[in-house]
Amino acid sequence: MLAPIDLALLGLFVLWCAFAGLRSRAAASRGLADYFLAGRTLPGWKAGLSMAATQFAADTPLLVTGLLATAGIFALWRLWIYALAFLLLGFVLAGPWRRAGVLTDAELAELRYGSRFAPLLRVAKALYFGTVFNCAVLAMVLLAATRIAEPFLLWNEWLPASVFAAVRHFAAWADVTLTTTIGDPDLVLTASANNWLSLVAIFSVTAMYSATGGLRAVVDTDVAQFAIAMLGTAIYAVLVVHEVGGLGALPARLSAVYGAEAAGGLLAFTPSRAHEIGGVAVAVIAVQWIAQMNSDGTGYLAQRTMACRSDGDARQAALVFAVAQIVLRSLLWIAIGLSLLVLLPPEPGAGFDVARREATFVDGIARFLPAGARGLMLTGMLAALASTLDTHLNWGASYWTHDLYGRIWCREIRRCEPEPRRLVWVARASTFAILVLALAVLTRIGSIQTAWQATLLLGAGMGVPLLLRWLWWRMTALAELAAIAASLLLAPLLLASVSEEGVRLLVMATLSSAVAVALARWGPPEPAASLDVFYRRVQPPGFWGPVARRCGNDPGADARRLARGLWLTAAGSLTLFCALVGTGTWLFGSRPPVWFPWRSAWIAANLLLALALGFAVWRGGVSRQPDAAGGATQPPHR
Repeated sequence: MLAPIDLALLGLFVLWCAFAGLRSRAAASRGLADYFLAGRTLPGWKAGLSMAATQFAADTPLLVTGLLATAGIFALWRLWIYALAFLLLGFVLAGPWRRAGVLTDAELAELRYGSRFAPLLRVAKALYFGTVFNCAVLAMVLLAATRIAEPFLLWNEWLPASVFAAVRHFAAWADVTLTTTIGDPDLVLTASANNWLSLVAIFSVTAMYSATGGLRAVVDTDVAQFAIAMLGTAIYAVLVVHEVGGLGALPARLSAVYGAEAAGGLLAFTPSRAHEIGGVAVAVIAVQWIAQMNSDGTGYLAQRTMACRSDGDARQAALVFAVAQIVLRSLLWIAIGLSLLVLLPPEPGAGFDVARREATFVDGIARFLPAGARGLMLTGMLAALASTLDTHLNWGASYWTHDLYGRIWCREIRRCEPEPRRLVWVARASTFAILVLALAVLTRIGSIQTAWQATLLLGAGMGVPLLLRWLWWRMTALAELAAIAASLLLAPLLLASVSEEGVRLLVMATLSSAVAVALARWGPPEPAASLDVFYRRVQPPGFWGPVARRCGNDPGADARRLARGLWLTAAGSLTLFCALVGTGTWLFGSRPPVWFPWRSAWIAANLLLALALGFAVWRGGVSRQPDAAGGATQPPHR
């Protein structure tokens, strides 16, 4: 039950969101560049914190709690490995994304390719990324919202009986159980009705300010949301660790509950000591950063990058995002997740239920946090939820508005130019339509971990083709379309025939990528004229030999820029990984790998390497790296 101070904190947050939306309304109404890209004026630190707020997400701490219970700390490498993609965006692709001057990834298709397949690819991406994939992620976030709100937002105690009875009738008619409550059907129905009301309240507030103020309002609220969420999470971590007896007592407490061998596996950062980790899992971790639809930043990461005011700010955004995402939040979540394994162990004979373990994160808030701290944490979790919802709503609406309505309906079908203000109103209407679709998807998913695995499978076949369109002149629109088609065809087949999730991902990534690469290499190339226009405007790194020579450039310079960016990406990622492993091993009493028996030396080696590499990356990749060459102008939107 929430105390008055908890409700006051929650109310202040709602008022701040409303204020942010109204404050940015006039600027957002000027046109799509202002609505979806904040007029391309974001400073790097602000864009980076907005990315981190979106990735913080209300569902992610629940996912982490479930992964820790399933396979221990090492399972979190499936999240940490994305540092490679985040830093690749900053050091290799941030400049090209900005110089492309597009509003959406789908629009990039017609700038990059000149064949007759380019418009079809633009539509396919608007539907696949902006609708199918986006609604799946939104549904996962909304499911997390029900898990968070259920113990605290008790509408049945606050609303008149007649009003709540109508909601119960709707919940019974919908026949969708939005609760982890089991047992008495009447209690289950009441909990589901409460969760339906919570969803309506949450997405009404979120849709209101994101639809009103556009990306400016989204980013402004994201920064506040991230600060609240991190503060609340830090307080939560301190209180549950204290309840366990301190970090020093954590390994012994885990051993007492689960046995020494299992506890050692749960605490392991390295595969040699990890709990139930096989070769397939290690292989998935190794390739997952590239076998996903955000491998080149596609989506809201690229949106934040394109909204930055300079290439330097875009690089800074990627660094701020990666540090906050990989190191800061992870250490807090590990402390909470491990403590909850001690404080809320599985009931004897109950079996292992992933959804139930995920829900212990919220149970811990209700049980171990006092009034005030409970309200702050709940506000932080709902803020994290809002930061993910607002970003995905704004991003999804950009596809519907700019690509489907503006490009296809207005310019292609009706042969007219859309009015800027009408486009903004279409964007606002699209926001609410996407929410309705996400709610429909929500009714079909069970646990957050299951939904997360489904989204990974949908994006696994797209990562390599998305990177190659920047780095290799032979990549074609037809090849990208083939990768999308292969993913859609393979997904249901793999779900029906392959039980192990890691094998499904590897097969999807291998087959879809192979189809795309083969078609690009031996299929018809893109027209030379369109490749030349793209190259001159974007100045992409990599392997553009024939195009570079036609444009009077040195092909070797493009390859050298790519090599330098890849080195900075690898060094930056290793910096984060060493800082995380060294600090985490020290804090949680983890043991070093079996081939390195000295724990203190292992901690020191990781931290010293992190410092040395971090200094080198800062000197070579941030403080002295100029904005990308070319001085490209922004192309007109198509």
